[in-house]
Amino acid sequence: MSTAPKMRNIGPKSAAWLRQVGLRTHEDIAAVGTVEAFMRVKRAGFKPTLNLLYAIEGALLDCHWQEISDERRQELILAAEAATALLPAPRNKPAAAPVHTTMHAQEREEEPSGFGGGYQRDGDGELDGPADEDAPGGRDEDDHRD
Repeated sequence: MSTAPKMRNIGPKSAAWLRQVGLRTHEDIAAVGTVEAFMRVKRAGFKPTLNLLYAIEGALLDCHWQEISDERRQELILAAEAATALLPAPRNKPAAAPVHTTMHAQEREEEPSGFGGGYQRDGDGELDGPADEDAPGGRDEDDHRD
């Protein structure tokens, strides 16, 4: 089985991602374009960074990805952001939002529940630590048995 020639800027991980989305050769990538190739990887569930976007562009232009002009990089970023905005929300995942916890007054006053309970109220009505009879070992320092 012959393998496609290695493309410039495309390392083994990026090449594997591209293969998994059906882009195996330089011609395959050229046919869909830089942004679409990047978006196919993103839509497949991988987490590509902008470096992949630049690497694909450099591979198509046969230059090092750092040689891509700042203007072209900005064009690529804007196109990728516009395409990302059109993606549907992830399935089986709630939309990200701030989480707020609300405790009602009734919940705050309840005694903590535990396996053995063991909490008791002191003279002020405050919850005190575990009761002596639930302490491990059977004897505490305040148990005075002779």
